[in-house]
Amino acid sequence: MVEGSAGGAKRGRSAGAAPVVHQAPARPEAALQRRGVARVRAILDAAEEVLAESGYEAATLKAIGERAGIPTPSVYHYFSDRYQVDAAIIKRHGEALSGVLDGIDSEEFRSIPDLVTLVFDPIVAYFRAHPSCVQLWFSSRNETLNALVKEFDDRVAERLWRLGIDRGLLRVDTPLLVMKLAFKAGGRLFDVAFQQDRNGDEATMTEAKRLVTAYLETYAEKSTAPRGE
Repeated sequence: MVEGSAGGAKRGRSAGAAPVVHQAPARPEAALQRRGVARVRAILDAAEEVLAESGYEAATLKAIGERAGIPTPSVYHYFSDRYQVDAAIIKRHGEALSGVLDGIDSEEFRSIPDLVTLVFDPIVAYFRAHPSCVQLWFSSRNETLNALVKEFDDRVAERLWRLGIDRGLLRVDTPLLVMKLAFKAGGRLFDVAFQQDRNGDEATMTEAKRLVTAYLETYAEKSTAPRGE
């Protein structure tokens, strides 16, 4: 009977029954990798909290580790110095800001003032909501951060330059340099605004928009109506 049962089981499996698949346990290196990702996230989150609450000088690796509940030597395992932490935070915010700008409907760009306002306002709102970003984005903290911010500015400026020309707001012969300079000027005035007020001085923001708008309008098409309308 035992043999018959075994034979029946074999015949059942050969008839198409799916074999039982046992899930292999996670490899130790995979678990360690997940733990490493979680720790890096915890370090960056803690760094942002310290930056927002106490400012740049207070955000040492020791303070960051204490906030994250991670021993300082372990923090050094992931970041050799605080500049690497700064760079990782800027990259994180750069990606988030790009996502914010990607959500802007370019069809709403019907004039140079529209272009400036629809880009300025979301960026200002983002900085106000993320004071840790403000602590790093401005003030020329170090060359690595300056390069990352410039890369972001140039990328967004080129996108806006193309949109401005495609929408018929800027003359087709407008140099890309014009939009890069406009973006740079706006960024410098943002710096002034957030130095004057933790939330960004409103009057300075208004003047920044006026300045950038007036400059770009010297390159505007005579008719500000977008092409195709």
